[in-house]
Amino acid sequence: MRKLAALLACIAGPALAGGLEIEVIGESVSGTVQIDLLEDLAPLHSAQILALAEQGAYDGVVFHRVIEGFMAQTGDVRFGKNPQDMSRAGMGGSDLGNIPAEFSEVPFDRGVVGMARSQSPNSANSQFFIMFAPGYFLNGQYTVVGRVTSGMDVVDALKRGHPQSGAIAGQPDVMQRVIAVD
Repeated sequence: MRKLAALLACIAGPALAGGLEIEVIGESVSGTVQIDLLEDLAPLHSAQILALAEQGAYDGVVFHRVIEGFMAQTGDVRFGKNPQDMSRAGMGGSDLGNIPAEFSEVPFDRGVVGMARSQSPNSANSQFFIMFAPGYFLNGQYTVVGRVTSGMDVVDALKRGHPQSGAIAGQPDVMQRVIAVD
């Protein structure tokens, strides 16, 4: 019940902004990524992401899983803020609770932003991923929440992880600052 109340509070809060502006820094990357959130397609997911951005929860969160030719994952607001200890990054979420799936017909093309989840389709929370290349095997199984509108060159420059797991060795790249924008 508490999770539902938190989710409804996100939706009933201030008018939704249109997207995110993410300042990324790292050893070999520095720049800004703009994401247009698809609020009409995934209103619950968009509301949760915007609420977390407005709280500053995404500030300082690392890209903990980056797989060449596939995607870059970030957004673990619980365990993803300590680049010196990546052992639990990717295992957490937020206090806002999980969100039911909002699957659509939008394909996972390059630059599409999807919500990460566990085996349960209704387990998305705070983590999201940006596609480097089409991943149509994800279609209808993960929620499409947005699209990169600028800064794909920054995404392309992210430090890659292990070829299979995507785990980052050494210092990961970081979402230094994430703000909601109109």
